[in-house]
Amino acid sequence: MFESRKPRRALSAASLVSAAVAVVIAATALPAGSAAAAPRAAGTSHTAETSHTGGPSTAAAVTVPERYTAQKLAWKPCPEVAPGLECAQMTVPRDWHAPDAGKDLTIAVSRVKASDPAQRRGVLMMAAGGPGGSGLKRPAGLAKSAPSIGAAYDVVSFDQRGVGASTPVQCQTQEELDAFFAGDFRDRSPEAVQRVLTNSRMLAEACGARHGDLLPYITTEQTVRDMDLLRALLGERKISYYGASYATMVGAYYASVFPQHVERAVLDSNIAFDGTWEDFEKGQPKSFQRRFEQDFLPWLAKNDATYHYGKTAAEAKATWERRRSALHDRPLSLDGGKTKGRTVDPNRFDSGTIQTIYDSQQGFPGLATALAALEHWDSATAAERQITDKVFGAYLSPNFFAEFLSVTCADTPWTRDTGYWVRRSAEDTAKYPLIGARELAFSATCAAWPTSPGPRVKITGKGMPPVLMLNSLHDPATYYEGAQRAHRALHGSRLVTVPGGDHGVYGDGNACADSIVNKYLLSGELPARDVTCEVVPAE
Repeated sequence: MFESRKPRRALSAASLVSAAVAVVIAATALPAGSAAAAPRAAGTSHTAETSHTGGPSTAAAVTVPERYTAQKLAWKPCPEVAPGLECAQMTVPRDWHAPDAGKDLTIAVSRVKASDPAQRRGVLMMAAGGPGGSGLKRPAGLAKSAPSIGAAYDVVSFDQRGVGASTPVQCQTQEELDAFFAGDFRDRSPEAVQRVLTNSRMLAEACGARHGDLLPYITTEQTVRDMDLLRALLGERKISYYGASYATMVGAYYASVFPQHVERAVLDSNIAFDGTWEDFEKGQPKSFQRRFEQDFLPWLAKNDATYHYGKTAAEAKATWERRRSALHDRPLSLDGGKTKGRTVDPNRFDSGTIQTIYDSQQGFPGLATALAALEHWDSATAAERQITDKVFGAYLSPNFFAEFLSVTCADTPWTRDTGYWVRRSAEDTAKYPLIGARELAFSATCAAWPTSPGPRVKITGKGMPPVLMLNSLHDPATYYEGAQRAHRALHGSRLVTVPGGDHGVYGDGNACADSIVNKYLLSGELPARDVTCEVVPAE
């Protein structure tokens, strides 16, 4: 449900857990049909026609006033964000379909210029996952981890509208957010269910009260228009693109609305962007439970000599369930750093497990260390307590969660019948408790969301170059069945499948997949057909 994308570098035991839980105008004359154009005579504007479904009409004319297209990006070094990075800001309309209505928004952008100007072949744009992740650091990370790509491309990214250094949304304080996730979502008593429904309704109302004039425009469809303005301000007729997790949906929407401006696109760990957020999120309880039971618990049992949690997956699961039950009666107080004063209750126990099983290389050992420490907490070492604090002490930030809800609740329609969600969540709690137990809290919030869905972008692949897609078989968040649906919808795409279940394939250590991506971005060469790249399972 949430992106937890790790940096590609060697990490200490403590820092690897932190990474695993950190739950990504030089104006140019443009052809007709683009959403941003070269400056014209004062007072003129450019009009673009784009097709979409689900809105009041099947074609919307988007006019971009010159005050946006005539901007100059004032790049400055921003080492406080990441070494070697340059940052700037651009101004965008609150609503691209009515650019003269409402206050403008600020979008923070970043770049690392191609390290070999003689071999430079253009711009590689990135977006962040989540929804709710920050994109500003990403160019520095990619340029460092994939030097051949960093040599050939100016790598650029941005904080999406609503996020971080851009005009932000925030519906709660951290204390209010912690209270929203406190307790035990498995409790299906009438009083507990009503409490979840009330908290979800109050959260939706708080978002409307704080950002009612902005929420309707925190959508993926609006974001891709911000991206196209950035492309124009960079002076590029076409861009290439890499995006993981939710950024696959961003990339698919961008390429569908502006296919004439895409040269190459890599979509890694794919949202089922062919349908609605509701349909996609309905599949996550099963996929997270699969990852937990078929990948993490067997790994934990295999390493019983280290963690002493159970010699079989069934024994390890029983130990995990016993600890969760114990935390229901006696929550554990954390005592380290920023987490001091927070308690590990059943929901926080679930949250720590959820956000670390995205990643077998860093998350599995970190979670196992924390779980083992809870079994002997009175004698746990300082290092074990530090790791436990990082696994279970932090979940989501208020800005991340506000953005996540703004996009997932408003991009596409949601069932507004809370009775339906009470019944469905009861079934999913019984079958897939790890994520199914919190399904009601998320879905009831979207059911009460104060805005209507934005324009719907239809994904077909029409007019765009062939797209390269990557996915692992047991990815808990962007599950393989959804990636297959997205692949079928994006006609002409190629799907690279990796066994295992890590979230994020490129740069995860699979030489086969990395080679395919690099070859495509550098030469345009795609596999003739879909490919499966073998991977060595986690030890």
